[in-house]
Amino acid sequence: MRAVTYTRYGSPDVLKLKEVQKPSPGDNQVLIKVHAAAANVADWRLMRAAPFMVRFMGGGILKPKHQILGTDVAGTVEEVGENVTQFHSGDEVFANLTESGRGGFAEYVCAMESATVLKPANITFEEAAAIPIAGVTALQALRDYGKIRPGQNVLINGASGGVGTFAVQIAKSYGARVTGVCSTRNLEMVRSIGADQVIDYIKEDFTRKGEQYDLIFDGVANHSVADYNRVLKAQGICVVVGFSSLFNMLKVALASRISDKKIGSMTAALNKEDLVFIKGLMEEGQLKTVIDRCYNLSEVPEALHYLEGGHARGKVIIQINNSN
Repeated sequence: MRAVTYTRYGSPDVLKLKEVQKPSPGDNQVLIKVHAAAANVADWRLMRAAPFMVRFMGGGILKPKHQILGTDVAGTVEEVGENVTQFHSGDEVFANLTESGRGGFAEYVCAMESATVLKPANITFEEAAAIPIAGVTALQALRDYGKIRPGQNVLINGASGGVGTFAVQIAKSYGARVTGVCSTRNLEMVRSIGADQVIDYIKEDFTRKGEQYDLIFDGVANHSVADYNRVLKAQGICVVVGFSSLFNMLKVALASRISDKKIGSMTAALNKEDLVFIKGLMEEGQLKTVIDRCYNLSEVPEALHYLEGGHARGKVIIQINNSN
């Protein structure tokens, strides 16, 4: 099969399209013929080993531990392991490959049964591939860390990004009043997915407008602890999503100890229950995937270069086998 591999850390130039051996599923795995895979921030961070601590988080100290990137996929079940009971050959599924060593930028990949979910019939493979990391991150940040409740005033910083577009819609599904922060070119798109108000960060700083929020979801991490404190209501919560420096994490922890406002950072813990929950929102029409660009398998280096620039609108998708 064809796969995009890398054997050393560096720029997108280290990625090479090669013929490799097709995998076979373990006892608790399904073999998926991949139709689409999502490119995530974690992919280019693993590619570059940036920040350096990525090497200690499964990346490999001196060289990549797993030579095929890609963590979120959607496709058709080709074969199932001996202990698999929930899936059969031909099932259309989407999956997260964190527990399987990644490998999504390939024509076939093995996924754990416990991290695989049937694809909603009303969405495409491309839309399904975008769900796992971005959707679950948004859900857990708002529900588990942010304790979101109906009627709250919620701000999404980075509302046009891969995670932010899910966060806007999930916050609305919980009955919140949502303000999205994005660039000028993305204002209408963020409104179209449900934001009640949008702020153009090029023209305005949301931390200086005077409005306060019950909950801030920050997918950009471009403000100080003092900024967050200024715009959080009493007992308010700010959740900073994704990679932060150790220094920033310490500042956030200290700020939460000396204030009635809670400021914290998080990374998602992928689980099947949350994937199923998000699947339900998709089936009900409360949640949709926003896709910026699609690339072919041979164009993975270009896709990660584009994603690394930080201006993608929604998700970047890799189309592989007979996508619909």
